[in-house]
Amino acid sequence: MLERSSAEVRIIELLKGATGPVSGALLSRELGMSRSAVWKHVEALRKAGYAIEAKPRAGYRLASKDFPFGAVELLSSVQTDTVGSQALFFDSVDSTNTEALRLARDGAVEGAVIVADTQKQGRGRVGRKWVSPPRVNLYTSIILRPSMLPPHAHMLTFLAAVAMAEVIEKVIKKRPTVKWPNDILVDGRKIAGILLEMDSEIDRVHFVVIGIGVNINLDIDLLPHELRIGATSVSIEAGSDYSRVEFATALYYALEKWYKIVSGLGFGLDGFAPVVEAWRSYFSHEGKTLRVSSFNDTIEGICVGIDSDGALLLRRPSGEVERIISGDVQLCRVEPWNNECEEGE
Repeated sequence: MLERSSAEVRIIELLKGATGPVSGALLSRELGMSRSAVWKHVEALRKAGYAIEAKPRAGYRLASKDFPFGAVELLSSVQTDTVGSQALFFDSVDSTNTEALRLARDGAVEGAVIVADTQKQGRGRVGRKWVSPPRVNLYTSIILRPSMLPPHAHMLTFLAAVAMAEVIEKVIKKRPTVKWPNDILVDGRKIAGILLEMDSEIDRVHFVVIGIGVNINLDIDLLPHELRIGATSVSIEAGSDYSRVEFATALYYALEKWYKIVSGLGFGLDGFAPVVEAWRSYFSHEGKTLRVSSFNDTIEGICVGIDSDGALLLRRPSGEVERIISGDVQLCRVEPWNNECEEGE
């Protein structure tokens, strides 16, 4: 796990902030190490993909702004206090959530993030596979240690959804929508998803892992045929490729902002009230007919929103309002000739 204060992160920060070459003597003084130790860290950064030139009697400088996607770049770019304080990067991993759970059990600090270029066994809700092609998307998991009761932990899914929706809206200049409880859509097509997992006892949460997958520069042809029609990406919506590092650091900032708001109000349902209000502003299914499948049961009704606990509220034909705490949602097109429900909604 790499820390923000590590030598290689500090070297990149100093080189990025300089208007010209940075002398080895200055780096040595700033880092509190010998010049030969500085050189070894520079060599490690070069192997990681940074183009660093060394000029005699001048010093080191970055010869290219085409920076590699990895832990050093993330940590040198984040502007947060907690989220992103430590990072672990994998070229390939089974699942960032699996690694985050393992690290959290081993004592990883709150705010530590795990990032992968690709996942071999990426996981979505209810055991679904999350397709994770390399070099195009953001696959990340964030470890949090909130002082909250286990029944309230699922509200962090709504917090993450609001943070993601805010960042996506800012980048693509178009307002996304949230699909209850954990997906972000643009014009009905999925652009991001969330998987929350936790370790707890009856009366306290040990840690929560928020797994996030965002389609950044995804070419839809990289997906299995059955997933293409219901997917989109940041680059498709924005009209050009977008930096995964810039998106990740903006996401960590938004997550921390909302986490601080809830923490300041207390981690009960009252503390999550601002999150619920913001989430509702992105929710487009209120007043529409939904079909919710859960285990062996299927419920259909008019959506009347969510309650303060994040439960979905459906008005049945009898007029009774049913409270749903889990399930897969489909939007139904109610017309005299058509009562189908759309898988992608």
